[in-house]
Amino acid sequence: QVQFVESGGGLVQPGGSLRLSCAGSGFSFNEAIMVWLRQGPGKAREWVATSAPGGATFYTDSVKGRLPISRDNAKNKLYLQMNILEIDDPGVYYCQEAGSTTWGQGTQVTVSS
Repeated sequence: QVQFVESGGGLVQPGGSLRLSCAGSGFSFNEAIMVWLRQGPGKAREWVATSAPGGATFYTDSVKGRLPISRDNAKNKLYLQMNILEIDDPGVYYCQEAGSTTWGQGTQVTVSS
């Protein structure tokens, strides 16, 4: 059974930092293309970043240089280091194997002073 469990969200001030984690199970994590997505208040869900098995990473323009994605294949974990959080960053963040139809519960990120 494929599962994704996200954690690490919370309330942070503008310019602050958070580290999101995702535990994946039920599939070959080390061979998987993993993605982070987010859904902001009143917005459609959108892609944020991708981590490919060979180490390549890809980002949507708005987060390049601020939200590096990384993975630990030994632990079946995916991470999103959220630096210099901005007003457009809040939302529920989800991780997923690219193309999966399974969703985790997500983790809420709130930016407020």
